Amino acid sequence: MPAKTLRVPTPDGQADAFAAFPDDGERHPWVLLYTDLFGVRPVLEERARELAERGYYVLVPNLFYRHGPAPVTELPAYIGEDVRPAIVDRLLPLVQEHTTDRVLRDADAYVGFLTAQAEVSAGPGAVVGYCVGAPLALRTAAAHPDQVAALAGFHPGFMVVNGPDSPHRLIPRLAARVHLGLSEGGDMAPAAAAELDRALDAAGVDYTMEVYPDTIHGFTMSDTDAFSPTGLERHWDRLLSLLDTALAHG
Repeated sequence: MPAKTLRVPTPDGQADAFAAFPDDGERHPWVLLYTDLFGVRPVLEERARELAERGYYVLVPNLFYRHGPAPVTELPAYIGEDVRPAIVDRLLPLVQEHTTDRVLRDADAYVGFLTAQAEVSAGPGAVVGYCVGAPLALRTAAAHPDQVAALAGFHPGFMVVNGPDSPHRLIPRLAARVHLGLSEGGDMAPAAAAELDRALDAAGVDYTMEVYPDTIHGFTMSDTDAFSPTGLERHWDRLLSLLDTALAHG
């Protein structure tokens, strides 16, 4: 399965990214994968390869490329509770600096890059986000409704925040099918989850929002102490079904 590290030109520089795609000489639908807080690393490179094996061209950009190549802070092979708080403290300020304007400029660049690849088929693609990547996926899908047919978010964070710029306020702009997989341990306050559900309903979005049993925030990431094998398996079931249906691929 071909895979490579590359650079995507953006209005603010060059975003380093990981890409994986089928090696069959055919053209395939694209998937833009936004990482969790910890960024591009082996567990997500392997996830991209697994999606590529299913017939998708997958791009995993470094969300924080303005601060240097991934990883922008040193990461251990296993992110356990003994090191997690310090890493989170180092990375959260980068999330706060990643303004909506930056997100949208990057999204334009990533979608433009993907649709220009020789290995990518004509037609819409999908955006997938984990943790802090989920609101980025929502913003991307809302900004590119004609090009994004599927949107998935797993253990999402910051989907409903105070103020007019909250990601959930963009839901009426979506044309994508949506799946949101929430942890039982809580990715957002119950009131925020209810508000998100109401916004999806009110907009008439084709969506599923599901709480995955016996999981905590970060459950899809096997290199962290939040990992749930059953949660990851359910994630794959829901994600592949969404992609295959929305992208008429399978």
